Amino acid sequence: MAQKNPPINGAFIYKLGGAAALGAVLIGMVEILITFLPGGNTTQVTVLDWFRLFQQNPFMGLRDLGLLNIFFNLMAILTSFALYTAHRETPYKPQAALVMLISFLGIGIFFATNRAFSMLALSRQYLAATTEAQRAALEAAGLSLLSVGQSHTPGTFLAFFFSELAGVLFAAVILKSKLLGQGSAYVGILGFGMLLVFEIFSSFVAGLSALALTLAMFGGLLSMAWYILLAMKFFQLGQNPAKQA
Repeated sequence: MAQKNPPINGAFIYKLGGAAALGAVLIGMVEILITFLPGGNTTQVTVLDWFRLFQQNPFMGLRDLGLLNIFFNLMAILTSFALYTAHRETPYKPQAALVMLISFLGIGIFFATNRAFSMLALSRQYLAATTEAQRAALEAAGLSLLSVGQSHTPGTFLAFFFSELAGVLFAAVILKSKLLGQGSAYVGILGFGMLLVFEIFSSFVAGLSALALTLAMFGGLLSMAWYILLAMKFFQLGQNPAKQA
């Protein structure tokens, strides 16, 4: 005899997912705002540039190495689980579960490879170093950290790839299931698709910075619209979990 799914508090999960989706939008808006502040759109070329940034403005150093993405990924965990919950009693449960796992894989890789606080610690050690040998060793350690943790490079590609792929696939599942609104599905497919292409270009293709930034800008705006639409649907379901439409 087939077992039924164990009961879960759908209303609470949907409300939590809606709040997390709005949190993701807020984080995105903060990221945009910081970009337009002095020093918010600078590029560090060498390890010493990074050390100097961390010494002069620790927050900007942490931000440039993914501080806000840490909070964004925490929101993504909650929204992914809410999306799975919305499909839990539908024929699309296996697909939703698989996409949730892909999302969690990308998030897990991100947390495992983020080096923001490690670079902050190295920058302080470099400032306190008294010999050239110590400074050389710290520079080498910093270069090693950047090879793994610098955003939009081959070192961070897998984390962003799986997360953005999950966004495209979740939107595709919504499109098929007709839950949560097909409009949000098209917005999600287009937005996360652009971010996915941007990630490939920025990580592996040189000389396409203008195109990559255009994709990042429009993809980012569409992904924020996706989260707003999800939040609206989640809050609706939170008021009436039995109605999934």
